[in-house]
Amino acid sequence: MISFQYPWFFTGIAAVILLAIFMGLRKRPAVTVSSVSAVKKTGGQRRFRLTIPEISLLLALTVLFAALARPRKPATSGIIRPPGVDIILALDMSQSMSCYDRPEGVSERKFFENISSNTVGNRLENAKAEIRTFIEARPNDRIGLIGFADLAYSFVPPTLDHALLLERLKDLNPGDLGNATGIASPIGSGAQRLKNAPSPRRVLVLFTDGANTAANRLSPQNAAKAAAKFNVIIHTVGVGSPNSYAIQYNRILPVQSDLDVKLLKEIAAITGGKYFAAADAAGMKQVMADINALERTDPTAPQVASYHEYAPLLALIAAGIFTLGIMLTAVVKVRLP
Repeated sequence: MISFQYPWFFTGIAAVILLAIFMGLRKRPAVTVSSVSAVKKTGGQRRFRLTIPEISLLLALTVLFAALARPRKPATSGIIRPPGVDIILALDMSQSMSCYDRPEGVSERKFFENISSNTVGNRLENAKAEIRTFIEARPNDRIGLIGFADLAYSFVPPTLDHALLLERLKDLNPGDLGNATGIASPIGSGAQRLKNAPSPRRVLVLFTDGANTAANRLSPQNAAKAAAKFNVIIHTVGVGSPNSYAIQYNRILPVQSDLDVKLLKEIAAITGGKYFAAADAAGMKQVMADINALERTDPTAPQVASYHEYAPLLALIAAGIFTLGIMLTAVVKVRLP
């Protein structure tokens, strides 16, 4: 739909109308005579007349005022979003992410009841819920998703298609990619995805509840050093607490956490990132809020639309109309009644 940025210029058309009346009714000599007494006796009335140059001038001025009103139409490209951050979320999908973490202050009996009634989520479910909130809060960021266990798998490359991203996130389950935890693979894969990213800030957020147990020729530290060369910042999130439980053979049994906090802090330090601890669902919520604040963009910044501008074309048409009027005058001597 065409809109006008400066519609008040259309008031100039009123001046064009007044100018047309003045030109059309003014006296203009047609023939030279010795006396006008015979003409006066006819009692004729003044007639409205415009010459071709006058008509072309009036039309050109009308089109010019329309051009000054700056007509424009939104381009098909739509809204130009403010620049964001390129982010990859690397999520541990090993079997241990199916464990449940009991918050402090909640009794074991009450916690078991919550597990049985499905009112609490396991580690992966808690992470997915807060990652969803994180993604929805960052519409201007290109965000990608990597899952890892024995090896890393890129589910979604960095994209602004957050609907696709959330759909793939929903389908992640513990154990789908194996039971081991390979930390070097997601770092290497994420760095490769981010090294040519258009934004100046490139971030990898790695979530894991375990130690590096998968065989890989590259150590997590060396993978982090390679990521740092591509200006990729890695934030690490240690998932889980000492009060952890797993469901085995329809029984809720305590499990030992093998989270390697030292390694995760080292990876973050190598790249200039930070380490975060998410002991339970509330902890994960706070961690994602902290990362969201740390990697801040402004989704409420003024959004600038891209437009097709018609003013230059109208100005050209106005010049063409006036030039054509002058040319016609040189060819045909005509007055319009």
